Amino acid sequence: MTRRSFVLPVAVLLLAVACATLPKPPPPASRDIIVLLPDDQGKTGVLVVSSAGVDRRLDRPGQTVTVEAGSPPGLATVIPGPEVQAIAGPALAALPKPPLQFILYFEHDSADLTPKSQVLLKKVLGMIRDRAPVDISVVGHTDTVGEKEYNYALSLKRARAVASILQGKGVDPSVLDITYHGEYSPLVPTGDQVPEPRNRRVEITVR
Repeated sequence: MTRRSFVLPVAVLLLAVACATLPKPPPPASRDIIVLLPDDQGKTGVLVVSSAGVDRRLDRPGQTVTVEAGSPPGLATVIPGPEVQAIAGPALAALPKPPLQFILYFEHDSADLTPKSQVLLKKVLGMIRDRAPVDISVVGHTDTVGEKEYNYALSLKRARAVASILQGKGVDPSVLDITYHGEYSPLVPTGDQVPEPRNRRVEITVR
């Protein structure tokens, strides 16, 4: 009886040691799914995915490739919109909305908007209400006709005129950032004293 009671603990001890030294299974290889998404205009650039010395080119909206650590990327395929949303939808929803940009044009040597820009400004106001922005940049410009100092003052006058209209329609003044460049930073580069209508403008960026 004494002998049997001595052998049993040794066997149990050997079994415990054997279990303790078994190798742990390797962790699963990391697996990434890369999807090429279009911008808000529906356009995409080109993305090259490289792994293990192999490159895969993605150049179409919804094109995707799967990559596992240490392995070449799989073949690029195009997946339908619902699958794109299933993969990237939560990440896309968390992204901030892209800025909205508008250009308003002015009459010559004036802070009065052209008729077309008066119509556009009404649309801009509607989009601002929908966006509920935290920042609106209003930047005034002129063409190269006149003295530089005069044009600085005119570009500021144009920016303030637009900002005043926005405030009058309920836009919080604290979100407005007013700057001016005079005849510098032209939309259409010209020589001096050139009456270019496209440079007589205010640029609005809504973030």
